[in-house]
Amino acid sequence: MPRASRSVVLFVSASLLGAHSATAQDPTVPVEQEPAHQTVFQNRYLQVFRVRLAPGQATLMHTHARDDAAVRLSVATTTTQDLGQPEGTAGTSAVGSVSARNNERTPTTHRVRNVGTTQFDVMDVQALERPAGPEGPALVTPAAENPRMRVYRFELEPGERSAEHTHTRPYLRVAATEIDLETSEPGRAGRRDRLEVGAFEWVEARVVHTLTNAGNRKGIVVEFELR
Repeated sequence: MPRASRSVVLFVSASLLGAHSATAQDPTVPVEQEPAHQTVFQNRYLQVFRVRLAPGQATLMHTHARDDAAVRLSVATTTTQDLGQPEGTAGTSAVGSVSARNNERTPTTHRVRNVGTTQFDVMDVQALERPAGPEGPALVTPAAENPRMRVYRFELEPGERSAEHTHTRPYLRVAATEIDLETSEPGRAGRRDRLEVGAFEWVEARVVHTLTNAGNRKGIVVEFELR
């Protein structure tokens, strides 16, 4: 074989081997198998992941196939790379910011990388099974929503109280910040809880309540209500 032809063959073979190695080292996995997505709560209706990435750390390429919604628990700068696409530009998340995706219509496959100097910390809630019964009305305009859930965000200054609202559907409450939270129901004494960042509570019963920041600094509480 002429020398030039041999060089071309070796170059192509090396390129293919390199592509194969990159694929082997970079698998795509379901979100349930992605190591940074740690399940902190699960029942028949939903699964809650807490996702933490140290500076410089990245998730595996993974797929979200169920509708989900998330709340950011830290200020962090990250990039996202969708499957088959180059890594995107960096963006910084704010504490208490929320989002929702319709993954059952179009699954999301991506990798998240922490390119900043602070820990990336997120609660990601994915819907599993719809609770029985009719869909309830929206409490207020949701901060985010998809076909499976509505997300309500309460940002409360010290002493501030939310409007009274009624949950007719099961919901998950998450503290996006530390907060001394007083929960009051009509005709009952208020319940006061000192909540750490990421503290959560699952509620299945019908509830009428108000939320009050009983502390001395601003707090953010997020409620994920299933439709």
